[in-house]
Amino acid sequence: MLYSQVLDTVRPIEGMWTADVSDQWAQGRTIFGGLQAAIAVRAMRGLIPLSVPLRVLQTSFVAPVPPGPVHIEANVLRAGKSVIHLEARILDRGHTACLVIGTFGQSRYSMIDIQLPKPDAPPAEAGASMPYIEGVLPRFVKHMTMRWSHGVTIFKGETAPKTQIYVGFRDEPYAGPGALGEAQIIGYADAIPSPGLSLVNRPTNASSLSWTLEMLTDDCGPAREGLWLMDAVVKSGRDGYLNQSAVLWSPEGKPIALSRQNVAIFE
Repeated sequence: MLYSQVLDTVRPIEGMWTADVSDQWAQGRTIFGGLQAAIAVRAMRGLIPLSVPLRVLQTSFVAPVPPGPVHIEANVLRAGKSVIHLEARILDRGHTACLVIGTFGQSRYSMIDIQLPKPDAPPAEAGASMPYIEGVLPRFVKHMTMRWSHGVTIFKGETAPKTQIYVGFRDEPYAGPGALGEAQIIGYADAIPSPGLSLVNRPTNASSLSWTLEMLTDDCGPAREGLWLMDAVVKSGRDGYLNQSAVLWSPEGKPIALSRQNVAIFE
């Protein structure tokens, strides 16, 4: 079941939304976090038009969301002249397992135009590919292509808390009905392993507690082929928690999103 096919199962029913998620999108006991957030945004889009761009997505991973039937509640918190705030909750047995706040806003004129400098990164084809290892990597990784252009793969005892990883979906349609847009960006921005996992020298689990995704453009679609670069770094880490940030770059070399995460690591 492809990422886009999972999102196509999101549908309204009796005042809420449902989705069907294959266990091929599992990340340990839960559904891949980027897919959880994308499902929540798909439900939000049932309440606001696609013409209003996503600006900020704040996600709290409260409890595991097991694969299978998923139930989502979504509502508008406030609709202003140019900005709309929405909330979505993914439920497990009636309890909130994932809480998502989405901020959507129309573009406005501004004399301020500040762009991030493009990182120095080798081309994707020069990077080392991460093979899927059953029982070591989450199942959803089967659907991803990842190539390291800077840093080392996980569990290698690296000393620098920084990675540059090209990422893409395998076998995903990038045009026509069901093609991805903002959902592609959401998925890519949460797909790569934490750079902290490259610092340890043995298999170690890590879990995102909270995640903020800030869009750097209002051009989120249609989906684009090619591998996208995640330029990621752990800013701080101690007591079993990591604070990390990353910038997602399009295949054309444009900055698309800024990701910030708090990650628990279990050594």
